[in-house]
Amino acid sequence: MPTVLSGRALAVTATATALLATALGAHTATAETAATAATTDKVLVIGIDGTVLDRVKAANAPNLQGLMAQGLTAKSTLYANPMAATSSGPGWSTIATGVWPDKHGVKDNTFTGKNYTAYPDFLTRIENAKPSLNTYAAADWEPITSTDAGGPIFSAKVDKRLSLKGDRDGYGTEDPKIAAAASAELQGQNPDAAFVYFGQVDGAGHSYGAASQQYLDAIGRVDVMVGQLLTAVQNRPTYAQENWKILVTTDHGHTDAGGHGGSTIQERGTFVIAKGAGIPAGSVRGDVKLVDVAATVMAQVGVDAGSAIDGIALNAPDDNDPFDTLRPNLQARVDETGIPAGVKGFTHTPPAGWSIDNSKMGTGGVTEWAGWAFATDEFWSQSQRDQWRELNVRSRDVFAVADSDEWDDKSHTGSYDSTLITPKWAVTGGTTKNLTFQTHYHHEAGQTAQVLVSYNGGAPTVVKSYTADAVAKAESLTLQVPAGATDVQVRFRYAGTNNWYWTVDNVKLG
Repeated sequence: MPTVLSGRALAVTATATALLATALGAHTATAETAATAATTDKVLVIGIDGTVLDRVKAANAPNLQGLMAQGLTAKSTLYANPMAATSSGPGWSTIATGVWPDKHGVKDNTFTGKNYTAYPDFLTRIENAKPSLNTYAAADWEPITSTDAGGPIFSAKVDKRLSLKGDRDGYGTEDPKIAAAASAELQGQNPDAAFVYFGQVDGAGHSYGAASQQYLDAIGRVDVMVGQLLTAVQNRPTYAQENWKILVTTDHGHTDAGGHGGSTIQERGTFVIAKGAGIPAGSVRGDVKLVDVAATVMAQVGVDAGSAIDGIALNAPDDNDPFDTLRPNLQARVDETGIPAGVKGFTHTPPAGWSIDNSKMGTGGVTEWAGWAFATDEFWSQSQRDQWRELNVRSRDVFAVADSDEWDDKSHTGSYDSTLITPKWAVTGGTTKNLTFQTHYHHEAGQTAQVLVSYNGGAPTVVKSYTADAVAKAESLTLQVPAGATDVQVRFRYAGTNNWYWTVDNVKLG
């Protein structure tokens, strides 16, 4: 609360005012000098292969848990086949390039189809944009930093790369060597952007399962090495004049019994932990994705990735997606039996200003999907696996979904026909507007998906019909506003019966 001064407090003498001004001036000058000195922005990304966030929370891991307490924790989910397997090749490629597998081309650990030329890693992008900056990468999984087995993910343009051959036995004999070398580099040299990888947690997952004590022990051992890296950064002679951002992430999850590559939520589980200026302590977000690591790294060192990548920097302004405001209102399952009972992930109540027209909807069916709903990926994708729901990677946090396939799994009368309606947005007649949104549409004969617009409350007209799959797509539609129009309203109408589905997110009129 701001301090309110009384009349007496304001009645200071001219001498006192002059002294106060002098003191404030000196303080301001000191603050400006300090701000000027602390202008070197640096970033460290720590990659821990095959790590489950809930097991990090359960392990003896004070350094990782400390970063969570001091900064951001963001859990997210991956794709699955046919976009890519939940394996290290696609996972680390996604983290490094800042784009999803449908762009970087890596679908499994063979690296067949890789497209790093068009979508290079974030250290290479930094070198291309600002070659004076120093970049560093160290890993004991060869494809990350060497040409073995389909790599390198981080290219030869990186100033310094260390590549060791990890044993993957669950004990990570190469990890301490990586930690020692990277710590020496971080403390004694001058990297501006660095990536350091540890592999033994994944090894423990394969050998013993994510539910095992051995897996927890591996997290604990890596946590000690994370502490080494953090100490090395803090012991830099110039640390007081530097602004460091620290990120920790993983490429995929693990099942309790051990293993990954498939479509279970355990295998698809990932996270980003981040600490640094502008990141509130103890914060938790549901809108962060793996592709945001690369965007955040580049933003930290002043490299503008623009539209070249799918990621969004953690410090970027909030896009105020109204669907995300619904997260506190999400409910647990009603009819869906495959979704864990503790997962709160759907609602039929739209955000303020939006509405849903179910006047043509049949009655009955699965409650969760009776007309347009708002859901999270963790909830919706578990309703039925391996039907491409996992490919909805460009939606974030809460999105709108119309799913006639799942609705049909319970007896009903009539067919699925529901329309999602935006607020009325002000426009100027004779101008052009750009309607953008993220969409994931799976097509089948017998269903329809249409985008309609109406001006000044007139009859809606179709501006887009989907007649083929539009998988995880960023959509952009140009609207020609007719003369005399003062407002526009957009409708998303989906109809079908036991067909597929349509998702929409982050709808904007620009």
